[in-house]
Amino acid sequence: MTDAEITELIEQSLAAAELDWERTGEASYAVTLPGTHKLKTTCNLIVGQHTLRIEAFVMRQPDENREQLWAYLLRRNARMYAVSFAIDTVGDVYLMGRVPLAAVTADELDRLLGSVLTYADESFDEMLEIGFGSAIRREWEWRVKRGESLANLRAFAHFADPTRQR
Repeated sequence: MTDAEITELIEQSLAAAELDWERTGEASYAVTLPGTHKLKTTCNLIVGQHTLRIEAFVMRQPDENREQLWAYLLRRNARMYAVSFAIDTVGDVYLMGRVPLAAVTADELDRLLGSVLTYADESFDEMLEIGFGSAIRREWEWRVKRGESLANLRAFAHFADPTRQR
């Protein structure tokens, strides 16, 4: 497949999926994937000479329980398709993967983007609990004390609210 054919395939697939995206280079794209728990995940698609590289930022480095979070990510990696969790030099968490250009079709691109969205979204709350649990609990207590809204913390009520059974 030529460079022009792969970029045309990617652009047509992204347009057909009605995703927000932009071309960030001659053969690279930033695609915004809308989520439920993680409201959006930006996924970079980089066309190389032989592979399509997939990179997506998931969350910044954890404040606490780093080893517990890394163990969680490694266990998740064992059950994942085409991408896996990785950390950079400061500990920020990403999803990374590479697939051969010969394997890239519209269906495969849809599956790859769906994998990135699923893994980032379904793991996000648990990753935040592990890496930022103390901060979430402090924020919960502060909001309760001041009568502030807990709406965007509801996903963490099961462990942040001291009145609930754990």
